[in-house]
Amino acid sequence: MNLNSANKKINNSVFSKSPTVLLVYGYLFFLVIAFLLLNLPFAKTAQIDWLDTLFMATSAVSTTGLITAQPGSDYSFFGQLVILLIIQIGGIGYMTFGSFILIALKAKMSKDSLKKGLQVNKREFAFPKEFKPSEFVKKVILFTLIVEFTGALFLSYIFIQSGENMPIWSAIFHSVSAFCTAGFSLMTNSFQYYRGDLAVNAIISTLSLLGAIGFIVMVDVWNVVKSPKRSPQFSTTIILKVTIVLLMLGTVFIALTDPTLNNLSWSERWMTAFFQTMTASTTVGFNTYNVAELNIASVFLLYFLMLFGASPSGTGGGLKSTTLAALFAIVRSTLKRREWISFDGKKLPIDKLQVAASSFIFATGILFIAILILLVTESAPMSWIIFEALSALGTVGLSMGLTTELSSTGKFVIMILMFMGRVGILTFGIFLSLKEDDKESENEEELML
Repeated sequence: MNLNSANKKINNSVFSKSPTVLLVYGYLFFLVIAFLLLNLPFAKTAQIDWLDTLFMATSAVSTTGLITAQPGSDYSFFGQLVILLIIQIGGIGYMTFGSFILIALKAKMSKDSLKKGLQVNKREFAFPKEFKPSEFVKKVILFTLIVEFTGALFLSYIFIQSGENMPIWSAIFHSVSAFCTAGFSLMTNSFQYYRGDLAVNAIISTLSLLGAIGFIVMVDVWNVVKSPKRSPQFSTTIILKVTIVLLMLGTVFIALTDPTLNNLSWSERWMTAFFQTMTASTTVGFNTYNVAELNIASVFLLYFLMLFGASPSGTGGGLKSTTLAALFAIVRSTLKRREWISFDGKKLPIDKLQVAASSFIFATGILFIAILILLVTESAPMSWIIFEALSALGTVGLSMGLTTELSSTGKFVIMILMFMGRVGILTFGIFLSLKEDDKESENEEELML
């Protein structure tokens, strides 16, 4: 068998799978690679058992940030570099890197294989019809490098001034981690030391928001800036509106109602309220305040933000802001007894509404099962357990202190939630149901609602 025929056989074998299967298997592949690399003796500076290594690998691939070991002290520079690269791959999407390399090298693939590869990109990034995937991938990589480099540049200056250990490396690590909404930090208490530092708060928040609101939005906004007469896409409008509303409502609520922030100055109080709202809604997972010390009302609000804050085609996981908008539109149209469902004056297609409703129902069911198991296996307050589960499924990375205390069963539950949140809740559900029969019943029955 010559090289060309072998290459063709491999391409046909790999790309004959559905985009959903390729996406899930792709992340599983990188999870195995991450686990093997982090398990190398020279990747660690402390004793870390295999389960915690697997947990850290899953958290990195899913860009969650929940940790059972400290990246800054328990891993060598090599181990930290592995975590950073896996975060980058997990955040941008493994197939985007693959497509970018193939496009850049003009690799010779069959048209069917290339088409299938770009379909995985569509599954990962939810392309609107107006975008050309091959051009979009290039813009994703370029945009990512520019934003992360700029963020690292600003953070380097600040970290050098503040005397951080290995300031340039720390700046690079945190810039990538913020943009990929991963929440991994080389600092033991995240950014609590910089709670009152406006520059650090602004840089981390900007990086996180740019990553979380999505690549499509950024490209669309850039196109509008270049051509003022051009109108933004409908999805862009929804994402920006929902993101801004959630940020404003969350910040105002926490700043005005949380008594635990009374010991802070006026400026620190509002910065802390904004940062905690931002970190939950973008799923970045950094914090400038100990979440366990927040008032229960603030924690309850974070439940909601962690589940719905991120946007499609961004680096965040879990359910999306557009799902929230679609669910809101369904409820409002039902209450008004309309025969159609609309949002912001635009009629929404039934297939998108089905996706939104199915995602929410599936996520609710998964969370119920996961929380029920954790309530049996873990000795912790219910609020901590619910918070941990939502943080994992939303790939947020915030914790009230339960992560390091999890049992072996609890760690497996959280790992499954993190992985599901990264590949997409509904995508994972589709993957599990692909082998089921999908025969349409010949008889219709009325359902009383």
